[in-house]
Amino acid sequence: MTASESGRSSPPTQRVVTVLDLLAAHPQRRYGLSELSRHTGLSKPTCLGIVATLTNAGYLVRDAQDKTYRLGPMLISLGHSAQESLRVNPAAREALRALSHQYDTTAALSAVVDDRITLLEMVAPPGVRPGVQVGQSYPFAPPVGLMFVLWDPAALQAWLARPPTIPLRTDGARLDKVVAQCRASGHLVELLTPAGRRLYALMAGMSSTLPDELRALLGEMISDIGERVYLPEEDSTRGRRHDVGVISAPVFDHHGRQAMVVSLQIGRSLTDTDITRHAKGLMTTAAALSAQLGGRAPVS
Repeated sequence: MTASESGRSSPPTQRVVTVLDLLAAHPQRRYGLSELSRHTGLSKPTCLGIVATLTNAGYLVRDAQDKTYRLGPMLISLGHSAQESLRVNPAAREALRALSHQYDTTAALSAVVDDRITLLEMVAPPGVRPGVQVGQSYPFAPPVGLMFVLWDPAALQAWLARPPTIPLRTDGARLDKVVAQCRASGHLVELLTPAGRRLYALMAGMSSTLPDELRALLGEMISDIGERVYLPEEDSTRGRRHDVGVISAPVFDHHGRQAMVVSLQIGRSLTDTDITRHAKGLMTTAAALSAQLGGRAPVS
């Protein structure tokens, strides 16, 4: 049970989180005590107590000359421990790095953690700054999250039974087609649309309960589960290019259940041949990540 569910919270702890969140959002910057106080809304004495304690523990580093603070080395160890607890093998980053280099695009690994879609690891090409960060999360409810349940029939039905994040019109016949074809091909291709970009930007970090006005806005942007999934058989003009947002493939655990999703963040137009080539490399990586978990694809 979370603090919000139990009605209890810890204001002192929240103040520590506020300081860490600020520094994490700007990892290249160093903040003096006055800046920390101004940006967090906390008093200087409160900030001083927090940063002094975090610095002594190694979670922050203090520059003795300009008296500024930045993230410290103990957070690296903490992050690695968190990834290990979420079954992210250190070798996963190297697998994503190879995938990113092969296709010159961002490769990511994500999973559903505590009923939220969470980005566990990500590697971007040199010079590219993705619009998301490791640890960022999104509500896991229709229409968001289909790729995390596509290859698990029980999980798919449980997800469909969740109260939707936004009002939906669901075409059951097409959804069945999407599920069948994605399971057969081993991957999912999601088309890139302006509405899709706005959807994820708006939902990033939000709770599962959205204000009514925002729900209505999102409902205008996307209203059908799987409507942005690209199915080749629906393309009447073979050979043309398609604006592809994401190509995803499942990672399975030792029970043969879908545990994670590995994705290529495309963000550009591809031909069918390009899509096939990207998907092939992606599925090879997904199989390698499944093997790291001792996983296996489910038997049809």
